[in-house]
Amino acid sequence: MIRVSVYRDKSGRVAGFHCAGHAGYAARGQDIICAAVSALTMTAVNAVEQFSSDTFSYREDEKAGEMDFKVTSPMSEASELILKSLLLGLSMIEESYGRKFIRID
Repeated sequence: MIRVSVYRDKSGRVAGFHCAGHAGYAARGQDIICAAVSALTMTAVNAVEQFSSDTFSYREDEKAGEMDFKVTSPMSEASELILKSLLLGLSMIEESYGRKFIRID
């Protein structure tokens, strides 16, 4: 199962995420849930880097299936929208495939 923890700032806005595990939906290389989560999270990280001047912390362990990302500066509107979009996409995966494969805390 993929577990996603959402970081929020003092105002309650999404400020980052911690994502760990593997969905176990299908064999390695065939798992559409893992692929979707990877695509969404990597796009969000790259979008914050490209479309904002916000600073952030980022750590990844591909073998463990773990990624940690958090905006460390005051958050721009661009980063807020990107991270809200990420959460929307992850929530839609959770709703479609069930909490057996992905769980957002």
